[in-house]
Amino acid sequence: MRWPRSLSVRLALMFALVSMVLLGSIGFYLYQSLTREIAWRDDQMLLGRLERMEVLLEDGESVAALRRRPQLYANMLGNRESLLWILDARGNVLIEVNPAGLAVPDMPESAEVRLGDYPKAHRARLAWQSVEQDGKGLTMVAGKLLHERDQMLAAYRYKLWSSLGVGALLAFLSGWGISRRGLRPVRRLARRAATIDVQHLNLRLESDSEVEELRYLSAALNQMLARLEEGFAQLSRFSEDLAHEMRTPLNNLLGHTQQVLRQERPPEEYQYLLASHIEEYERLSRMINSMLFLARTESPSVKMIQESVDLGQLVEQLCEYFEGMAADDDRALINQTSGAVRANPDLLRRALANLLANALRYGHEGTPIRIASDAVDDKVAIKVHNEGKPIDPADQARIFDRFYRCDPARTGAGDSGGLGLAIVRSIAQWHGGSVHVESEAEGTSFIMMFPKDENL
Repeated sequence: MRWPRSLSVRLALMFALVSMVLLGSIGFYLYQSLTREIAWRDDQMLLGRLERMEVLLEDGESVAALRRRPQLYANMLGNRESLLWILDARGNVLIEVNPAGLAVPDMPESAEVRLGDYPKAHRARLAWQSVEQDGKGLTMVAGKLLHERDQMLAAYRYKLWSSLGVGALLAFLSGWGISRRGLRPVRRLARRAATIDVQHLNLRLESDSEVEELRYLSAALNQMLARLEEGFAQLSRFSEDLAHEMRTPLNNLLGHTQQVLRQERPPEEYQYLLASHIEEYERLSRMINSMLFLARTESPSVKMIQESVDLGQLVEQLCEYFEGMAADDDRALINQTSGAVRANPDLLRRALANLLANALRYGHEGTPIRIASDAVDDKVAIKVHNEGKPIDPADQARIFDRFYRCDPARTGAGDSGGLGLAIVRSIAQWHGGSVHVESEAEGTSFIMMFPKDENL
């Protein structure tokens, strides 16, 4: 069965279906009760006739005298639905009132009153009893044709079906009207949602205070709109930042090339131009590689191989790698990590390398850089701390965004193009962890949360 598209019609159909089941159950119960009541009354009537016939015989009337007055029994029964037989011991009919002309049934002898249906094809109910008169055995049989009962029950069934059909129709119409009225807040909510597009993501859905379910729906939709608005804002900022980051090296390449080509120059200047172009090409290459890496880490279909990583050993290798850069600024790299995490070693190494490079770039000269770890529930917190200028709270909120720099003027040959911390966040999230920054006058700490290795 294919349901209609309209929710109002669906609710009306369900309401009508429930009403039909309910009314049908009540009608069936009433019909069965009426059938049993009529059958009981008919049986009591047949038993009463047998009692009257037995009293009549006990009053001393002989069967022969009774047979001379057959009209007495017809008048006594009073309608063409009633039957009466008095049979002798051999089954011969002594008295018969049989307006339907039914064959005499073969009734078993019984001193007690018995009830049963007519054994032939006709619809009839019988009651019989064996008695004695003047030493002779007689069988009294009282019966009733069931045509009248069947006609009455058929008429009752027709009324029930008619009432059920009319009730279902009324239930459908009333259910449709009620559902239309009840779904009016949903239509208002839909009209309000239709006004929200890309240019109006700041609009929100007004919650209907009268309907609790719609308040929950409005709140959920408003939260979704807030996420979409933030996502579009980030996408817009990303596009602007990307255009800016790409424009700078391209303008440098274009400007230097145009300046050199304005006149003939010696080969040494062309070689110098190509050497300077290499630096811009490398910058563009790093930027493109970082963007490809971010796209790969944010794809849910990409599977990542994880293993147990000795944190102290990995950080020690990174400290040896950055030792020369730290020595240039009279700085020390202090490894205070221990334990193991469940991670991809290459990705974890890249995230820590980005944090160490960031600490070397923005920390004060002559101050140490500490890398520490601490177990927090089922996670391991990895902290990279440097003593430098504190980060403004407004910058802390966006510091992990792509192409965002707290100080855009500070760029160099090893600059990540504003993607280093974005890569750190993607790596942490890809492992089911997180990263945040804490910056005060004493220094700045970047803290990554990675899953703990449960095997240790």
